[in-house]
Amino acid sequence: MGAPYDFDTAVDRRGTWSVQWDGVADRFGVDGLLPFTISDMDFTTAPEVLAALRDRLEHGVFGYTTWQQDDFRSAIAHWYATRYGAEVDTGQLVYGPSVLSQLSQLLQMWTGEGDGVVVHTPTYDGFRKAITGLGRELRGVPVGDEEALERELSRADAKVLVLCSPHNPTGRVWTAGELARTAVLAERYGVAVISDEIHADFVHEGGVGRVHVPWTRVAGSGRWALVTSGSKAFNFPALTGSYGFIGNAGDRAEFLRRMETAEGLASPAVLSLTAHIAAYREGAGWLDAVRAYVAGNLGFVAERLAADLPELGWVPPQAGYLAWIDLRGAGVVDDEALQRVLVEREGVAIMGGAVYGAPGFVRLNVGCPREKVVRGVEALVRAVESLRSSPSGV
Repeated sequence: MGAPYDFDTAVDRRGTWSVQWDGVADRFGVDGLLPFTISDMDFTTAPEVLAALRDRLEHGVFGYTTWQQDDFRSAIAHWYATRYGAEVDTGQLVYGPSVLSQLSQLLQMWTGEGDGVVVHTPTYDGFRKAITGLGRELRGVPVGDEEALERELSRADAKVLVLCSPHNPTGRVWTAGELARTAVLAERYGVAVISDEIHADFVHEGGVGRVHVPWTRVAGSGRWALVTSGSKAFNFPALTGSYGFIGNAGDRAEFLRRMETAEGLASPAVLSLTAHIAAYREGAGWLDAVRAYVAGNLGFVAERLAADLPELGWVPPQAGYLAWIDLRGAGVVDDEALQRVLVEREGVAIMGGAVYGAPGFVRLNVGCPREKVVRGVEALVRAVESLRSSPSGV
């Protein structure tokens, strides 16, 4: 048996500058809503991480630091070896303040204004903002449609495929075969691949028969980068910090040059390094426990929807703590009406599918104590049922 972690006791996050809790009015226009929104969890991070952070704070000196040291590199290698059975080349490592900042830098290196950037739909809104904000053209391909993927990659101005692996918001885990075929297509058409694998550590065990395959295992001789962070799985995104692997030595040198000179980011956040090392060396037990707890939350959502909205046929995702729910089978297609009911009547904030280019869906964050999940699902069911009786939501 592992350590007895407590995920049922709620931690009060209000007044901590939390985007999910304190910033809910910025997106939903009403303060004080019960939030199921941005993808961080309501749990304290692993006690092993907290202990390492406390030790580092006790040192008391926080001068400039470097990520290019063996403690950090070897912790990453250890994690990939023990979690994925994968041997990684730590000489390919790079560092950045966030996964999205790495993505932005790579897009600037590998594309020009107006170039096509291929993504799977529905699409994480951070990708959309990064791609369109740089003046690149976002090209959407439905998840699982390999013919459409090849069609878009074969276009002359397609320069980059941004792969979300596992996929956000659907929680799909790509098979080794799918990834290998994607690598072949990208190399055939000269398209670089940026694989965002920040959700990789939250692949669920059980009957789905899927495991995460790092892009490093399938990458050929084409241009590629894997970008990720331990912050999603271990719930410390506020510490900032991410890392990645870039296959080509010249691209790697250019990326590091840009980070150090153009971006002025030569010194990383020391507490992020500390947290990563502790998580990857000592945090596996906590991660297994929190993932099992979240799987229980997703199981509850499935049971409740099966009982009250069986026509949805909803099943839990293969990865993550985000329940991606298609409400169109229940006759709910008006996102604005649904949001009015959820916000004004139910007092909850749940992300609407239109944010990801998929009206009629919702994305419900269940990385929280079970009692909160119950309140969120019950509110969603009541909102759907009320819209059935009054489609306008009033």
